[in-house]
Amino acid sequence: MADFFPALEPKHEEMLANAPMYFVATAAPTGHVNLSPKGLDTLRILSPSRVAYLDLTGSGNETAAHLLQSNRITLMACSFTRTALILRIYGTARSIQPGQPEWSELIALFPQITGTRQIFDIAIETVQTSCGYGVPQMELVAQRDTLVKWAKGKTAQELEEYRATNNLSSIDSFPTGLQSPSDQ
Repeated sequence: MADFFPALEPKHEEMLANAPMYFVATAAPTGHVNLSPKGLDTLRILSPSRVAYLDLTGSGNETAAHLLQSNRITLMACSFTRTALILRIYGTARSIQPGQPEWSELIALFPQITGTRQIFDIAIETVQTSCGYGVPQMELVAQRDTLVKWAKGKTAQELEEYRATNNLSSIDSFPTGLQSPSDQ
């Protein structure tokens, strides 16, 4: 039922381009495993062996903390259409933050979204597809705009203060690598 590929093939890229959401999983050697749903226009295919996603300010920053402990990451997308499919990307990732040399090149690939925090750059090691026969068929009504509205209601200073309070360490107290405003 499962097939493995060394890189994304055109049919995989098409599936990802049409996926309204995907999931990101990371784990440090100890502590909680993190699994986060992602939506909006935040995923980019950079090559058959590389993808990136735009990370927005949120309640936590587990992915960044885990990647500093162990750079392993898994992305998963499901087809909710009539054609069943699950696609997993296994790889390694790193956080690219504003001010780093790669930032300008990568951020230009995404729409401007208030609350942007970092970009995760993922080197693909393996792609796996499986049937997805147990995934329900559903229709997308709309992307939620609540997170973007929340961020637009904050000044740049307020977003920095929020990140300093909520995003500098994981729920297991691992550092995330984000700089607090006082460190910059």
